[in-house]
Amino acid sequence: MKREYSIGLLQKKMLPLLLAVILLCPLAAQAEIKAKSFELSPFIGYHFFEGQQNLENDFVFGGRVGYNFTNRFGIEGALEFINTGVDDKNQAFTSKGQFATPINDVDMTSFHLDALYHFMPESKLNPYIVAGFGAAHYNPSISDNLMAIVSYGVGAKYWLVENIGLRADLRDNMVVDETFHNVEATLGVIFRFGGDSKPEATPVAKYEPAPKPVVVAEKQVVVAPVKPEITVLEFDDVHFDFDKATLKPAAKKSLDEYIQVLKKNPRAKIRIEGYTSEKGTDEYNRDLSKKRADAVKSYLMREGGIKSSRLKSFGYGETDPEAYEANPEIINSRAAKKNMRVLFEIAVQ
Repeated sequence: MKREYSIGLLQKKMLPLLLAVILLCPLAAQAEIKAKSFELSPFIGYHFFEGQQNLENDFVFGGRVGYNFTNRFGIEGALEFINTGVDDKNQAFTSKGQFATPINDVDMTSFHLDALYHFMPESKLNPYIVAGFGAAHYNPSISDNLMAIVSYGVGAKYWLVENIGLRADLRDNMVVDETFHNVEATLGVIFRFGGDSKPEATPVAKYEPAPKPVVVAEKQVVVAPVKPEITVLEFDDVHFDFDKATLKPAAKKSLDEYIQVLKKNPRAKIRIEGYTSEKGTDEYNRDLSKKRADAVKSYLMREGGIKSSRLKSFGYGETDPEAYEANPEIINSRAAKKNMRVLFEIAVQ
């Protein structure tokens, strides 16, 4: 009766929580382990006792509280409970650590402090290894003192939304005193608090002094009254497909509009800067970014009649990205598309 009540109470508490997490799955997730973040993780699972203890395999539930020093290394404390019983009631007591009749129900409470090392910390799925040390208390007692436990195993975290995820663990909780190997498999929910986030890179101004305010409406550039001798303007970026330096129709349409502005400002000097996404080597990306800048320069000269003396092109590769790429292998991500661009500035004297 006691064990049925404990399991039923556990289901009433855990099932609504798991259902709420599943309903959150369609939301967008930010995939990474955050440095300096706290994690709270209630869990439920199954505990397999080594046969010599003569205990029935049964459900385990508990919670973990952790802190990530970096996105790879963290520590956590765990507290867990098991309500089980004697497996073979006909077996007689033969050794320390073994249960037998007249004992029926057995409660086990354990706690331990663990260290985790995360692999792929910037991905949506974060496998890890874990190891730690703790103690267990059995009721009725099988030892005069707490029984020391060495816990080690593997696991994985999977993020559903930015600060909520799922977690699975498989561990060997070895009872040191009698060298019992009790295997435990658990599934839990992660709630994350705080932590560092990687800010998106901000383009660095290339001219001094600082530019005066610019009004841009329907891609028509209006230069504010200039008291300093130089004003710096920025047009919208021109974007390219992955591994391409060919102007797309939308880019040509934008450049045609910019040509009209340049013709109205014959004293303007144009600096054209090409960039790429993070995929590829540094040398290859610098070469590709220069080709993109040259493609814009050639179009301005050929279609707009802009003199070469007014144009300078540069290739900066993957440096100074507009957006942070969490996984550079995904070449068509939103961040990667933002970074495959040509940015140009106009200095009017």
